Amino acid sequence: MEKHIIWRGLLAGAGAGVLAFVFARLFAAPQTARAIEYEDGVGAAREAMDSAGGHAGHGENVELFTRTVQMNIGMGLGLLAFSVAIGALFAVVFAVAYGRVGGVSARLLSLYIAGGMLLSLYVVPNLKYPANPPALSLDQTVRERTLLYVLMVVLSGALLIGAVVLARRWVTRLGAFNGVLAAAGAYAAAMAIVMFALPTINETPAPLRDATGAIVYEGFPADVLYYFRLYALPSTKHRHRCATLQARSSMRAFPPMSSTISGFTRSAPRLSSIRRSASCSAR
Repeated sequence: MEKHIIWRGLLAGAGAGVLAFVFARLFAAPQTARAIEYEDGVGAAREAMDSAGGHAGHGENVELFTRTVQMNIGMGLGLLAFSVAIGALFAVVFAVAYGRVGGVSARLLSLYIAGGMLLSLYVVPNLKYPANPPALSLDQTVRERTLLYVLMVVLSGALLIGAVVLARRWVTRLGAFNGVLAAAGAYAAAMAIVMFALPTINETPAPLRDATGAIVYEGFPADVLYYFRLYALPSTKHRHRCATLQARSSMRAFPPMSSTISGFTRSAPRLSSIRRSASCSAR
């Protein structure tokens, strides 16, 4: 394993994590705040209904951390840790694949890997289990939803690897275009079956009604849910983009490899590579 690429992947992940935090703080955090306001409003309306009906109200939940801490330190550390992990995973996959997938250049291979990871580990799983604001998920379904999402990610990643293997075999029989297209179709069909087989979880709160059926409090705002899920995607794209640039700059410090990883030469990075690394980390 080439240590230089791993360290650069970690550095790229950290830089992308900072960028993702800034984006999420500016765009996604306001939607989360609106979701929390909705949750507080529903809670107040339900307590008012219970009081009117003579029922005892629920005790107020005590927060271990304030919302300010959660929205800044908590979200920042979470995004940073996740981004560093994704950067390390990207670096490992790149180091293993480079030189073993034919005559693909480092630049093109980095784009393939970043695009494949973005598609299989985020976009496709979110088609089945999209991101929800923290205030939207139900306590009874958090564990089930988390396990199903992780299962979806694992299956999507494994099926994409299988599609790549099929594409390499079918290219020799059907040609480059037809072979890749057939493998992509096989992946799409397999994921469609997986999505159909896995259960659907619908947690969007409906309007709160009283005993007569009258609406006491409106349902969850559709625009808040839409914009939260919309802004969740670019933060992930930033991490994959920075990882791609980092891999491209890393390869400029090394000569082309042969068919094995042992073909690496431990030469000193060039100045242009260091500048690109610093630029990526600052974004």
